[in-house]
Amino acid sequence: MTMIADNLQQVKQRIAQAAEACQRDAASIRLLAVSKTFPAQAVREAHAAGQVAFGENYIQEGVEKIAALADLPLEWHCIGPIQSNKSRLVAEHFDWVHSVDRLKIAQRLSDQRPASLAPLQVCIQVNIDGGPTKAGVPPADALELARQIKALPRLNLRGLMTIPEPAPDFAAACAVHAQARALMDALNAHGLGLDTLSMGMSADLDAAVQSGSTLLRVGSAIFGGRNYGPA
Repeated sequence: MTMIADNLQQVKQRIAQAAEACQRDAASIRLLAVSKTFPAQAVREAHAAGQVAFGENYIQEGVEKIAALADLPLEWHCIGPIQSNKSRLVAEHFDWVHSVDRLKIAQRLSDQRPASLAPLQVCIQVNIDGGPTKAGVPPADALELARQIKALPRLNLRGLMTIPEPAPDFAAACAVHAQARALMDALNAHGLGLDTLSMGMSADLDAAVQSGSTLLRVGSAIFGGRNYGPA
């Protein structure tokens, strides 16, 4: 068993234990392996160990990896910021986008999504705790943006994504994640039919499961520490 395969097994066990602790079905929680900065071979190893969904933060790197791994039946998620000049690459190559936080980008993704592909699956990124360095729409504006995205023909709005500031402890992490769950419930009370709550990473996975996450974005716990190189 490779290191990545062993790490994947451990992460899945951790998810199962966290789900059992709060009486959730572990099968209702998807794992997204965040492969940014890691080579295509690492993704191949993860796929060989049973992983299908992969997340990329850097669009050009992601597109190159998608091309290199076109022989595998993978599901690709864009989870990083999207500039207008990169929206076409996202629309043409990715299956999911978690980081939509304004109508302009949503409109471009819909317009540029090829007719030969299924609609792009989309999450709205919400700055759930008001972090000063975090992207995302304020929670108070999420309903209006959701309604606008629902009207776009080549997008399928699935839910919300959050990247809160690091919490000091488990209870604090749960409290922040619970705000995201409450926001999704409030949006669904308006008939939006959202089913995806993309929240929780390697450090706060357990708190995210406790608070209702349906999609965990885990990178370092699977692939190891990242080397971003010189600044």
